[in-house]
Amino acid sequence: MYVYAFLEDFVLLYPVYAVLFADAGLSPAAISSLFVIWSVTTFSLELPSGLWADVFSRRLLLVVAPLLAGAGFGLWVAFPSYPAFAAGFVLWGAGSALRSGSMQALVYEELERAGAAGVYARLIGRSEAVSLLAVVAASAVAAPVLAGGGYRAAGVASVAVCVLCSVAGWFLPESRGAGRAGGGDRDGVSLGSVVGEGWAQVRGEPAVRWALVLVIVVEGVTALDEYVPLLVRSTGVAAASVPLLVLVVTVGDAVGGWSAGRGVRWLAPVLAVGAVCLAAGSLSGRPGGLVLVAVAFGVFRWAMAAADARLQERIGDGARATVTSVAGFGAEGVAVLVFAGWALGSRWGGAGVLMGLASVPYVVVAVVLGLAARRGGVHREM
Repeated sequence: MYVYAFLEDFVLLYPVYAVLFADAGLSPAAISSLFVIWSVTTFSLELPSGLWADVFSRRLLLVVAPLLAGAGFGLWVAFPSYPAFAAGFVLWGAGSALRSGSMQALVYEELERAGAAGVYARLIGRSEAVSLLAVVAASAVAAPVLAGGGYRAAGVASVAVCVLCSVAGWFLPESRGAGRAGGGDRDGVSLGSVVGEGWAQVRGEPAVRWALVLVIVVEGVTALDEYVPLLVRSTGVAAASVPLLVLVVTVGDAVGGWSAGRGVRWLAPVLAVGAVCLAAGSLSGRPGGLVLVAVAFGVFRWAMAAADARLQERIGDGARATVTSVAGFGAEGVAVLVFAGWALGSRWGGAGVLMGLASVPYVVVAVVLGLAARRGGVHREM
């Protein structure tokens, strides 16, 4: 799982693709429209992919997902234009949808069968940290690769890594009935029965609904991390320094993932601190402010792992990937609002101002969680 997580995000284009789009002549609004295409594709396939994962092989979906992303990256560097960028995001979005829900469900059920479900939050959090460390490594490697071979060299390396990730996916364990043939449907399980079971869990369990809302909001708003390279660029640094400064934020993000599972009872106040750090660091307009932004993203990563674990504890195995995909669907919907808001706001404000304003939803979540904790009832349900 850790090998898969590392290879999935050891993509040299990650820290610079927003800059690639800008260098190709795209405006901030055009770049945001690409992100919208990405999110629309992902959430359009979220629910179908969750159903497929509950009925068929989750491992097979995890094998196909990185291949689709790699094809998209290849398009970007082979034909750097808006149509190619859009097509690449469609492929990447499809791959993200196949992975979303499938990985969480596979990991939780395998841990549960081994009697170790309690370590899920730590394992998922550390897996996310490994992914982010891969981004850190990719950011460090991207600078010399870009200097020596430009975007094309970074793209070729990214495609190769995606192929290796697919190979790693084939070796993930899957003890469900579907895993025996790599893709057959489970005995006695149909798409209709999975939909019915998932709907019953969401409709009949308030704890599931609250956990879903928390995951949707926290993960959805964190889509603003796509704009970190533009935030870095807005501080006035040279293009070659962008990957290294993005690395600072990514390190903070990774630390948050590695800390997953600890201090969850302090979720509300810690989220509030993260929101303040995001606003202060973004509005500073200086490279040094990125340290505060790094702290903020670490907090958000830690909160995402806590929310995911809370959701997995409350849903049943029969429709686990489907319900998890509902959360992904909602998060992508929130992400579309984030991208649209950035596109509209870019007419009046720069990257620092827009990133600073993005702290507001986290403040709202922190306040709601704090009030719920004081009342006690909602807190117990969540």
